[in-house]
Amino acid sequence: MLAGGCFCGDIRYQVDSQPTHETNCHCTMCRRTSGAPFVAWFTVERTAFQWTAGAPTGFASSDHAQRTFCPRCGASLTFETTREPELIDVTISSLDDPQRVAPLNDIHTSSKLSWVSLDDRLPSYKRERS
Repeated sequence: MLAGGCFCGDIRYQVDSQPTHETNCHCTMCRRTSGAPFVAWFTVERTAFQWTAGAPTGFASSDHAQRTFCPRCGASLTFETTREPELIDVTISSLDDPQRVAPLNDIHTSSKLSWVSLDDRLPSYKRERS
């Protein structure tokens, strides 16, 4: 089991499965919605994820995607898309122990900021893998 939440502690969640698709995303939307140069995510089946305290605020970041964040501290928490409604992406850094889930690749590197250096040991993809 993995557990995590927002910075202020109002929002908490639990994940009851192994993460998949552990990645660093360099897309413009991830950068702009997080205020960070890239966002580290992992994916789980929607049925293995549950909010255990509080209620995040969501907003549509595109015609097919919703992102959630804490309404009090603003911490970015999840990403969901209607293209894969059975899955949910969770920010690795919102985990209580983010060391337990390491990114395995970098995606959307065509949007990467020029001053960000990638780890040469990880595969990178100009666009998201399908």
